[in-house]
Amino acid sequence: MAEAISWSQLVRPMVLARGLDPSRYEVHFASARFDERLFHGTSFTRWPMTLLPAEKIEAVVASGSLRRLYGKAILEKYVADELRLYEAIRPDLVVADGRFWSTPVSAPAFGVPCATIVDAYWSRRATRGRFPMPDHPIIRLLGAPIAEKIYPIVLPTILRYMAAPTNQLRREYGLPDLGDLFDVLTWGDRLLFPDDPLITPLTHRAPHETFLGPVRWSPQIPLPAFWDDLGRDRPMIYATLGSSGAAFAVPPVLEALGGMDVDVVFSTGGRFTPKNPPRNVRVVEMIPGDLAAQKAELVVCNGGASTGYQALAEGTPIVGIPCNLDQVLAAIAMRDAGAGVLLRAATVTAAKVRAAVKRVIHEASFEQMAQRAAASFKTFDPHARFCAVIDEVTARGSIANETIRSRAVPYISGQSEPVFY
Repeated sequence: MAEAISWSQLVRPMVLARGLDPSRYEVHFASARFDERLFHGTSFTRWPMTLLPAEKIEAVVASGSLRRLYGKAILEKYVADELRLYEAIRPDLVVADGRFWSTPVSAPAFGVPCATIVDAYWSRRATRGRFPMPDHPIIRLLGAPIAEKIYPIVLPTILRYMAAPTNQLRREYGLPDLGDLFDVLTWGDRLLFPDDPLITPLTHRAPHETFLGPVRWSPQIPLPAFWDDLGRDRPMIYATLGSSGAAFAVPPVLEALGGMDVDVVFSTGGRFTPKNPPRNVRVVEMIPGDLAAQKAELVVCNGGASTGYQALAEGTPIVGIPCNLDQVLAAIAMRDAGAGVLLRAATVTAAKVRAAVKRVIHEASFEQMAQRAAASFKTFDPHARFCAVIDEVTARGSIANETIRSRAVPYISGQSEPVFY
């Protein structure tokens, strides 16, 4: 099951599911979206699921990450979807990406084991400094120094507030509270980290946690006609803010890169088309990101793990411009590993982008660290590790599942066939 707010939530479980042996596994894929660029050629049984209204997603993302995306009413619909799905399929294992708020209710209520895909930087045991402040409008209102002094004081309340709807629903199903945001996001019978501990180290790894290694995907589409002309006489830069980056950061990025002696490929992801881009900027809707990162001197992105890891896998450092909290955490991890530079989207300017790009291009340490990450990424086989987890869980067979179901909290179905909102 995948949430469909960003492409990464769909890509990771889809890539992992594609690697499963169809003679051994029956795969059902549940989500609100099934873009054929991702799912072409798959034979998964598809199940439509509830998704938040697009306008609410955009409003919350634009406001920073201190507002809740999921209130109790929408979570009730999510949980109802999931319970009906389990009843129709009777799965041996649920693998969930982005359904953090609802599966901690539905899976134990039904009695099915759940493996949660979540980045290791969300762990309470992630080795970093203090928890960062999201890219909230208060930064622009008060300035970063004042806002960052206030933030640690209110953070515990914020973390409990974010987890409250899930905990309230768990109580209604007779389940104990999980705790705060960290506990909700890292709930699962198994945790699957699509990361490399070189970039996202933990103080220690729990027995139910597995580092899969970065799970990457790139669209299989033709390269643009101008491809061979890029990077011949000057550096090439690949820029994209992906499916969830800050749209207001595009003008300063293009202004900065347009004033430099570089070739630029800017991928819109189909979200918007820049008006009057600089002459050295080639705009495309989508491009094979792995090949673009391989050819580029650096990648300018939203700092998230999806494009960030794609760049590092090719030994290419990044300039990350994150806006939401997940992107901030990923960008901090890559910055702290020495593989890139972080700029806040809320305060980004063309001058800051230009300075960051020049620094990353001219300081050899960034490329060296990116190449070290690329070598480390190659030591991981996400498909083999994923299959090993599935085999471990399902090897217990019906006895283990019956034991889990015997502890499950009864619920009233109300429908003999699955019904979706």
